[in-house]
Amino acid sequence: MSEFLNSRAGTQFLYTCLAAIVLWGLAMVFMREIVDYLGTANGKGVAIALVMANVAGGVSIVYSLLRILDMKDEMLRRRDAERRADYIATHDHLTKLPNRYAFDRCKLAPNMRLDDASEPATDAPFATVYAIDLDGFKKVNDLMGHQGGDVLLKEVARRICALAEQDCVFRFGGDEFIAIGRHFSEAKEKRFAELLIQSITRPVRIGSLTAEVGASIGYARLPEHGATLAEVSHVADIALYEAKGRGPNNHVLFEPEMQAKVSRRAKLEGELRRAIDKGSIGAFYQPLVDLRSGDVCGFEALARWKNEDGEFVPPNVFIPLAEEAGLITPLFQQLLRQACEAARSWPEGMGLSFNLSPVQMEDRMLPTRVIGILDEVGFPPERLELEITENALVSDPDLAAHIMDSLSSRGVQIALDDFGTGYSNLSQLARFRFDKIKIDKSFVAACGTDERQEKVIRAMLGLSRSLHAKTTVEGIEDHRQLAHFVSQGCDLGQGYLLGRPMPAEDVLMYLSDRRQVLATG
Repeated sequence: MSEFLNSRAGTQFLYTCLAAIVLWGLAMVFMREIVDYLGTANGKGVAIALVMANVAGGVSIVYSLLRILDMKDEMLRRRDAERRADYIATHDHLTKLPNRYAFDRCKLAPNMRLDDASEPATDAPFATVYAIDLDGFKKVNDLMGHQGGDVLLKEVARRICALAEQDCVFRFGGDEFIAIGRHFSEAKEKRFAELLIQSITRPVRIGSLTAEVGASIGYARLPEHGATLAEVSHVADIALYEAKGRGPNNHVLFEPEMQAKVSRRAKLEGELRRAIDKGSIGAFYQPLVDLRSGDVCGFEALARWKNEDGEFVPPNVFIPLAEEAGLITPLFQQLLRQACEAARSWPEGMGLSFNLSPVQMEDRMLPTRVIGILDEVGFPPERLELEITENALVSDPDLAAHIMDSLSSRGVQIALDDFGTGYSNLSQLARFRFDKIKIDKSFVAACGTDERQEKVIRAMLGLSRSLHAKTTVEGIEDHRQLAHFVSQGCDLGQGYLLGRPMPAEDVLMYLSDRRQVLATG
């Protein structure tokens, strides 16, 4: 009732009722004067009319009161509906936590503290914002479905809420959460981050299965790192990005240098996008040599990029950047088309080796993209070899097997790259069919000097032979290494001793010079 009376409609109704009561009272008080004024003959009729008008006025007031009760119920229903709509707009439907919109509306008053009994330390920040991201959540979703993922998210939300203050935990969507701590000392900030990681990483029972995820945390302080919660959450995200770069289950406090690093990354990403649009990223070609005959049997295409400042950006910098920015597919298609066009001028039967990113092994359209480029350029699939790292097989083995089988059925060769450095196991090697296995250069550097490494290399070579796959040794840089792997029966070699990466226009000259050297030798 009070809400109605305080509203504009309620005020108008009160004034109307007041006016009706005043007029009614005046009519009753001055009825005789009114009758005398209108005339004795009509006095009785006028009195009757006044009485009827008063009765009608009373009935109207009673009716209005009943309508007020109805309006009160309607206003209560509308208020409840507005509150429900506001709740839906400001809360995550799955975990029931406040969402990003609620966080944007969140205001922290300077006198707010953890509890009334605890005095904040004078040197403690007013608030610490923790950006939390789950590591390995996608794998849980893939293995257990979205329902299993939902169960995991709700349990993670419960665990975070058990550690944090009430109404200071938010879910921003996906597997990203925000927690706010108030008046934490430096030691307590760090300890809180450690407790979050310990709690989140405990196994979660989902039906008959057990799921585990990691957690990366970046945190920043208000007002040291920003004047508002929005600013502090932004730099906490930057710290989170740094934490994820250091591996799973890490927590990092924001430092100003991280902002500069992110700015450089954003600048480099912009340059990379423009370079892909212009087609200015090219391929260099490194020879693959048959260790038995000494003949060049192919070349591996290696991406090379000179940025807008005229500096070469290493592949181990811009390739991961392209993967994160969603640019790896257009870059791959551009470079593969360029390499196939260059390889058409090579001697018949000479192969082209090309690296695949692990991200591309999650693309069901990959075989269609590869075959489409080969058909467009007119390059035989049998001369193309695609190199896949062990780590690319871990995320979705079924999809990886489908992609590899589709490519192999069209004649494309498949090589296992950097063998011995990833997460592969013997069961995976037995499941997938490889035409070639490449021994990583980290094993080459230790050949002849480390007995344990020697045993590992011999085991790799024996495994390759048993799988009927050729072996390529990367990183051969001196004659001792070359002689060693020739004696071990390796099939192919690659490294600076045998030939450095070169632009496409130098390949034919390299082959010609090599034939002349062999002829005169």
